[in-house]
Amino acid sequence: MKKLFFLSVLILAGLTIFTSCDKDDDDHDHEDDVPEYSIMIMQPNTDDKMVGDSMHIHVEISEVSKRTVHHAKIRIYNKADNTEIYSGPSEAHVHEETGEFSYHDDIILGLDPDTHWVLEAKVWGHEAGVGEATETVEFHVQPM
Repeated sequence: MKKLFFLSVLILAGLTIFTSCDKDDDDHDHEDDVPEYSIMIMQPNTDDKMVGDSMHIHVEISEVSKRTVHHAKIRIYNKADNTEIYSGPSEAHVHEETGEFSYHDDIILGLDPDTHWVLEAKVWGHEAGVGEATETVEFHVQPM
């Protein structure tokens, strides 16, 4: 009788483990499913800017199959020496389950004049580098 009870417990435990699903699996894409992201930098454009101007940042990120947008980072850096002067959002793990992420911010251009700047938008999947996509826009800031 003990052997039958023990066998029943083992079978039940095995079935529970076999059929259970980790909640994390439901929230994230499967390892072999590589997300296909696209990025559209709506603003700024490549037109020259002036020191002291207010510049709007608008970036649209989407996943083709409407799967989760896991991570996004927008930064502005000096093209010549890679000095970063802007980085957002504050937390790269945006986890937008709708498959679309829209980023907006405004900054005042107190940048060094006569410098070429790059706005870089990057997106990637649950793990670093998975499905990574990057878009850039370059612009020049002129003195007042």
